[in-house]
Amino acid sequence: MAFQRKRPEAIGLKAPLPGFVEPALASAIDKVPSGARWIHEIKFDGYRVQVHLANEAATIFTRRGHNWTHRFKKVAHDAWRIKATSAVVDGEIVVPAADGTTDFSVLQNELKGKSKSIVLVAFDLIYLNGCDIRKLPLFQRKAKLKKILNGTDIQFSESFEINGREMFAHACKLGLEGVVSKVRDSAYPKGRTNDWVKKTCVQRETLTIAGFALDGTKWDGLYVGRRKGDDLVYAGKVDHGFDKVSAADLQKRLKPLIRKTQPYAKRINHKGIWVEPKLLAEIEYRAKSAEGKVRHPFFRGLREDL
Repeated sequence: MAFQRKRPEAIGLKAPLPGFVEPALASAIDKVPSGARWIHEIKFDGYRVQVHLANEAATIFTRRGHNWTHRFKKVAHDAWRIKATSAVVDGEIVVPAADGTTDFSVLQNELKGKSKSIVLVAFDLIYLNGCDIRKLPLFQRKAKLKKILNGTDIQFSESFEINGREMFAHACKLGLEGVVSKVRDSAYPKGRTNDWVKKTCVQRETLTIAGFALDGTKWDGLYVGRRKGDDLVYAGKVDHGFDKVSAADLQKRLKPLIRKTQPYAKRINHKGIWVEPKLLAEIEYRAKSAEGKVRHPFFRGLREDL
């Protein structure tokens, strides 16, 4: 028997289903805010996505608006069970571990095998049943989101109204990535604002791959850079986070991009195999030097969704 949708009451501003909506982005901060103005959520380690439900089908867009429904078939199937005639849901696709943590590199490996382990964690609702609800307060949007997700395999990202620093301390103790804090009664932000802020237990950054190194025939890491306008500035060498599979995959992806000269704006005194700076890598690190070089970096995976 086909899944029967009820026709719920419309709320918000009546409007046609939008195309891809610019996602709200959190600004990085040094201290997690506290006070009744803020609510706090767990920061997940996955692919940020936007799910559009309409005409009995779900479409999944990446953070930059690429249609990746074919790569996230399980999530598209799960989203079809959302209790709404039409909706736009903001969330993160992850592979959850038994202890509640998520890992970007695990997600990438799972996707290669067309995994059934991936899950959508939904944290905001942009559009519902023919209405644009972006101007509703966040706590109201989340209440409606929780209601339409009930009985589905999509996880709802709970909000915690506790002391922000206490929340952050607990998150780090449990091995979670960090905390996202949001103004409780804010409208859905456009782009990066201070209505959504984030603090990670370790630092993460998407950096450009400038080259790689081999020790004989053995993989010896990546050279990465940071974009400064049109220039690529050296950001360090990443030696950790690779296994045989990821190292072999990186060499395969990078060899067609090999070039004779360094892509950096200012030449560095390192021997490497240089490549066209087209691939992006997610890098985790503990700190940065005064020159912007990452310290104790760890490779987490390629970013193909940006």
